[in-house]
Amino acid sequence: MQVTLEATTGLERRMRISVPAEELDGQVEAKLKQAAGQVKIKGFRPGKVPMREVKRRFETGIRQEVSSEAMQSSFAEAVRQESVSPAGAPKIEDVSSLESGKNLEFTAIFEIFPEVTLKDFAEIVIERPVSEVEEADIDKMVETLRTQRSEFQEVDRACKNDDKVNIDFDGFVDGEAFDGGKAEGNDVVLGSGSMIPGFEDGITGLKPGEEKEIKVTFPEEYQATELAGKEATFKIKLNTVSESIQPELNDDFFKNFGVTEGGVEAFREEVLSNMNKELISSIKNKVKNQAMDGLLDSNSIDIPKALLEQEINRMRHDAVHQFGGHDKMDPSMLPAEMFSAQAERRVSLGLLVNAIVEQNEIKVDDERVKATIEDMASSYEEPEQVLNYYYGNEEQLNQIQNMVLEDMVIEVILDKANITDLKVSYEDAIKPVEPSVSSEKEAATETETAE
Repeated sequence: MQVTLEATTGLERRMRISVPAEELDGQVEAKLKQAAGQVKIKGFRPGKVPMREVKRRFETGIRQEVSSEAMQSSFAEAVRQESVSPAGAPKIEDVSSLESGKNLEFTAIFEIFPEVTLKDFAEIVIERPVSEVEEADIDKMVETLRTQRSEFQEVDRACKNDDKVNIDFDGFVDGEAFDGGKAEGNDVVLGSGSMIPGFEDGITGLKPGEEKEIKVTFPEEYQATELAGKEATFKIKLNTVSESIQPELNDDFFKNFGVTEGGVEAFREEVLSNMNKELISSIKNKVKNQAMDGLLDSNSIDIPKALLEQEINRMRHDAVHQFGGHDKMDPSMLPAEMFSAQAERRVSLGLLVNAIVEQNEIKVDDERVKATIEDMASSYEEPEQVLNYYYGNEEQLNQIQNMVLEDMVIEVILDKANITDLKVSYEDAIKPVEPSVSSEKEAATETETAE
């Protein structure tokens, strides 16, 4: 087999491969002999079909099959011989004639993985939030939990903020009724912002049985474009007013959170424990996001188009599946531009993370994998079942291994990064940060992308 390799542009490579005729002809002859002993042709006894008849009927198809197999195997051998790593399947061009006695020649065009030279991690600047849960934070969380489990009770008084009101309304624009502008028996929580601006304020102060006419203006960006920016008149009748009644802090309430003894003190300890877990997780994610952003900012790499296309297609399928249209919609109908920026980030991070893994010879720590699964299982009533689920499901176990591997990569970055601790409140520490073009799922996909 003869191989010539040419670098064209960027990561693209052009490889010309020639497979000797005798090698192909030998494989074709062997398959023809095998076929002669198996085929059934009318007029001939099984196994007695003349070779000339077998060749006449089957040689073209067999030669195409052998040539296809030879192109696959010879390409695989050629990339090993030339020590190149294709980043995707090759495009085959300029295939020579498949006639007997002639070499099989073809051109394979493909991209290779980029060589990644990592910059010093000291260039990465990270502000690490430092915080702790105060008693006031626990008080606020307890009230939030009570509010979440509150019930509405009908009252006979004027309505105010946070009340739930039941109303009938009829809406008009330029004196004409419009679609969606009329409802009967509609529940609205005042102050929730579920209605257009001014609507809930216009109801506030009404008593059961009272009617009122209000004027409001639809927002300029309203989803129904025919109503956007227009003034509307609503005739409203208030049917009932219900106020929110919070549950008492008693044993029945505590049982909802798994606290069966110890009263309010044990309940607050449980709340504190969960808040600390959320705090640790939030700080960890914020530091990780800054580390990944810094890794991207300080390292510029070429991205193989094949990997980018693969990631875009994966995101297309995920998007269709997420919205329940996997059996109704072809993912390819979604424009690539919807995902290109996010896919580029994912692929870039995948290549960079993979480089860190290789250059630092990082191996997944099985003990950390086990500890991670045990920690996840501890919140369930039957932890053993959770452990068996993960260790009995290769795909799920791989996800945990990737999470642990990424944590180990982040630790390598943080060991040299320029980190400044920043004291913040609990609320600021757990407040989510809008990512630039990152994805919530990056943690489980970055190391997979480059594989």
